[in-house]
This record gives sequence, C-alpha cells and structure tokens, in this order.
Amino acid sequence: QVQLVESGGGLVQAGDSLRLSCAASGSTRTMAWFRQAPGKEREFVAAIRRSGHSQYADDSAKGRVTISIDTAKNTVYLQMNNLQPEDTGVYSCAAGTPILSNQHNPEGYYYWGQGIQVTVSS
Repeated sequence: QVQLVESGGGLVQAGDSLRLSCAASGSTRTMAWFRQAPGKEREFVAAIRRSGHSQYADDSAKGRVTISIDTAKNTVYLQMNNLQPEDTGVYSCAAGTPILSNQHNPEGYYYWGQGIQVTVSS
C-alpha cells in the first residue's frame, strides 16, 4: 500500500504560478497528476516515470506545466506557470504501473491522494 499526500494548492490570480507536491510512502514506476474541474470528469495532466520519462496531456499543457520527480524522496512535483481560470479544479496525485500508452487513463493507477484544490481567479 502506497500513501500519497499532496500539498501546494491554493487560491491564486491569473498569470501566477504554483508548484504542487505529492509525497509517496513508497515507490512505484509511474506517478501522475489528474485534474477534476467543477462539473467535469477527471482529466489527465501529466505523468512521469522514475526513469524521468514524462508525458503531458497536450501541447498547451506541456508549455505551461512541468512534471518532475525526486526519486530519493519519492516525491513528484507539478510546476504550473501562467495559470488561467480554466486550470481551476481539484488536482489529484496518482501512482501505479500503467504502460506508456495508457498513462493518461485513471484506471491504470492503483493509488490516489486525497486531492488538493487549485483556484485561479481572473
């Protein structure tokens, strides 16, 4: 059993930056971030393997979002720059062993954090 604890969320203004952290109690091959906006389904943001191989949801996310991992601390980070109101949502950390082509799928992850709120005001 791996426990995940997220931190770093909050209320910011459009254009601001935030860095989310997710500390894991153990190691898994892949860690990822998902976001659930109000009234919407959970969506993939980014994933990273312990090897450092990263994947992003789309080009726009890749330009403003950077995922990184500290394997010594079993901690994954999500740096988000130039935040916009549409980035608002609950961000959840996930850990598991999905294959590369399925890293965007929440069903590929065994462990989830409790989620952390990010609110971007215009």
